[in-house]
Amino acid sequence: MPDRREDKKPAEMPRRKWAEAVGRDATSNAHLAFARAGFRDPALVLRWEDIAGPEVARLARPIKLSEGASGGVLTLKAEPGAALFLQHESRALCGRINDYLGRNAVTRLRFVQGPLAERPPKPVRRKVGGTLPFDDPAMTFKGPEKVRETLLRFARIRRPTD
Repeated sequence: MPDRREDKKPAEMPRRKWAEAVGRDATSNAHLAFARAGFRDPALVLRWEDIAGPEVARLARPIKLSEGASGGVLTLKAEPGAALFLQHESRALCGRINDYLGRNAVTRLRFVQGPLAERPPKPVRRKVGGTLPFDDPAMTFKGPEKVRETLLRFARIRRPTD
């Protein structure tokens, strides 16, 4: 008599807890993180240097936005000692923030003192090299002029300066 266990295949269960691509959940997780900090629109944080200006952005960064009955309060983490300076500039800074957002979202600024994380330095642009040797393959290209100019520019960047 045949064994009944061999005849029946186990039903395939759906696989769970598989890793998925990071990009699928990254956007929703980022929006949730911004929402927990009170930022419905992450543009205020992401474009902070454009809104506040480079000097203020160097000294302070937004960490929380709370909206209440009397208006919104933007909490900024500021370098120690810079909070007093920024407190004097708070009216103008609130005006720039509200102009950017297009509504009166921020009525007051709150400062928390602490060191800011270092921003990575901006990448250094490489200097374009000098002339190319006559036998360089980019010199022999016979295609459209715009493509040839771009190819020559890349070849000069690739070649170390003399």
